[in-house]
Amino acid sequence: MDFECIIYEKEDGIATIKLNRPQVLNAMNKQLWLDFQAALEDVKNDPDIKVLIVTGEGRAFSTGADLKDSKDRTMEQYRDYLVELQETSRKIIRFEKPTIAVINGYALGSGYELGLACDIRIAAEEAKIGSPEARVTSSVTGGAMRLVQDLIGPGKAKELLFTAEYIDGKEAERIGLVNKAVPLDQLMETAREMAAKIAENSSFSIKMIKRGLYMARGEVSLDALMDYEIEACLACVFTKEREESLKEFEERERK
Repeated sequence: MDFECIIYEKEDGIATIKLNRPQVLNAMNKQLWLDFQAALEDVKNDPDIKVLIVTGEGRAFSTGADLKDSKDRTMEQYRDYLVELQETSRKIIRFEKPTIAVINGYALGSGYELGLACDIRIAAEEAKIGSPEARVTSSVTGGAMRLVQDLIGPGKAKELLFTAEYIDGKEAERIGLVNKAVPLDQLMETAREMAAKIAENSSFSIKMIKRGLYMARGEVSLDALMDYEIEACLACVFTKEREESLKEFEERERK
């Protein structure tokens, strides 16, 4: 299968989706989400694949939404993009096969949220992880309003979301945001070792466990929360403050 924005590989029962826009630190556009969904469907339908690894090409996992790509969208075009983003996150969260996010560098915004949607996160110690949305007048998506609280508790989640500060892989491991942090040169080996251990087990058993864990979550449905996230994000990105934030972003990029 040929893709424009990802690299997709399968070997020894393990599939790997590598985000492949390194020239923009794997910033996400609509085509990347469409490519990702197509590969995800192939993983789902391939009985030989037991585990999925998601990572990034180059020095970033993903820096999130491509702001240059998004700045001239109409509200309806932005809504369409967000719907594709949320649909991909829903599919990952509900995915029957185990998923491992291998965070090799910057994981920011919706890139960070993609990692949150996976079952397990392994990060490079020097990775930079965080949600800059409050800094650029946007809002979090991908189910992050629940997922990050599930991992690190509401107090710490609010601190990270409100300050928009980034943390490294070591700190992410300390607070429980990632399962493990290792040196960059050991990252993929560590992830594949874990994937191999998982692949040795019963696929059906893991499928049933994953389904039960999903059912056990919270009183407010995740779908309702994710629909709200679309409205919250749209409410932010079509403000005057958002335009000013993007101008400041572009000025920083030129320096």
